[in-house]
Amino acid sequence: MVAADLLAALFVLAGGFFLVVGGLGLVRLPDLFTRMHAAGVGDTLGVALFMLGFMFLVDLGGVTLKLGLVLLFLLLTGPVATHALAKAALHGGVRPIAEGVRTTGPGATVDPPWNT
Repeated sequence: MVAADLLAALFVLAGGFFLVVGGLGLVRLPDLFTRMHAAGVGDTLGVALFMLGFMFLVDLGGVTLKLGLVLLFLLLTGPVATHALAKAALHGGVRPIAEGVRTTGPGATVDPPWNT
């Protein structure tokens, strides 16, 4: 029982770390797309580790199954939602900041998706 509690504490602390780093990324990063990346990765990984930690704390049975289903749902929907928001931002005209990369004008090195 002590090993399960230690594993649960480790997963919950790791999840909290990723959530805090994702929150800092929302504040510190320069543009929409890098902020969405920080939020998406931090949210998905942080909550997934929290769920795994909670699964170690409860007895095997219905609660563990429900936590596993919630974990599966979050792992499938989080990245899809982040991708949909990024694609909508691109189609809405939000330009990503990329140092040294020109997306428009003479000498453009990348054909941006909003021109196709």
